Amino acid sequence: MKIGIEAQRIFRKNKHGMDYVVLQEIREIQKMQTDDEYFVFVKPGEDRCVQSSGNVHVIELSCPSYPLWEQWALPRAARKYGVELLHCTSNTAPLWTDIPLVLTLHDIIFLEPRDKTNHNVYQNMGWLYRRLVVPRILPKCRKIITVSNFEKQNIISKLNIAEERMAMIYNGYNDWFRPMEDTHGVVGKYIDEEGYFFFLGNTDPKKNTERTLVAYSKYLQQSAIKRRLLMADLDADYLNGIIERNGIENIREKIVMPGYIVNSDLPYIYSNAFAFLYTSLRESFGIPLLEAMACGTPVITSNTSSMPEIGGSEAILVDPTSSDEIASMMLRLETDDDFRRRQQQVGLERATHFSWRHTAEELLKVYKAV
Repeated sequence: MKIGIEAQRIFRKNKHGMDYVVLQEIREIQKMQTDDEYFVFVKPGEDRCVQSSGNVHVIELSCPSYPLWEQWALPRAARKYGVELLHCTSNTAPLWTDIPLVLTLHDIIFLEPRDKTNHNVYQNMGWLYRRLVVPRILPKCRKIITVSNFEKQNIISKLNIAEERMAMIYNGYNDWFRPMEDTHGVVGKYIDEEGYFFFLGNTDPKKNTERTLVAYSKYLQQSAIKRRLLMADLDADYLNGIIERNGIENIREKIVMPGYIVNSDLPYIYSNAFAFLYTSLRESFGIPLLEAMACGTPVITSNTSSMPEIGGSEAILVDPTSSDEIASMMLRLETDDDFRRRQQQVGLERATHFSWRHTAEELLKVYKAV
């Protein structure tokens, strides 16, 4: 078969979750022996992170906007190259195409009630685009893939999708995520000490940034050590608003915000952290949770959505709406050495259940079934 794979954003420098998923799937397919031919459609960008090889052809398509690229350039190119099956990997797909579709629907957060305090234009436009497109393309999809049993049941119940039309394929994590000694001084580019808390918060309400920072303030009030908090890629004005609303001025001098952290540096950041905070309100999977566990870093995560499924029953699971509960676990890790060592081992063992190789093998089974 000639199989098309939509990977529009993998060449952009600042990648996000869905970009990494399809990138790793493509890399694994390149390592595998298959009789099929693959056409990977991407938008030009500065990070040329995958090259054509053997039966995998990387096709660059220029177009000024995400919707135009997906709705016009992608189906046009798929027809040009004789694609017989088109896999769209980031929740949406072309509305008008006669090519059989497989869709990866990572989540349906865009159909859930919207936080009206979120004024991020990019996030709001993406939310609106998905609300318009997804309900119209689902009937056309031969198979709908999602990334956890939690999200699969969520999609089935809320969109009335027949279970036989669904496939669940877990994500993996890159094998360079493992316990690392920082012999190259990578951590020093971002923070000038080890033993910090690490948090990947942003302005998306589901990331629960505000409650997590309130929890950090409570931790500082009770801790004798008062570890710093490393946060990646958070807007300073957004942080100031949280501090002022909650009267938590004590966190200001303890937070380090170096901006975007490149993926290749993350194993060092995780490994040298005292603990990783993954306290989202909702996740369909949560790759950072696995990455931190694979580095032997204790993780405080949430008892909601997919996180208990991915983290396992022995993970530190807290109510993400309770800043007191988050702070209490931060303090317990600091004062109970045996508990922290157990959590390091829990994470290392749990991570062995996931791999990108397995993800790609399951994806090829879906292609063949369709």
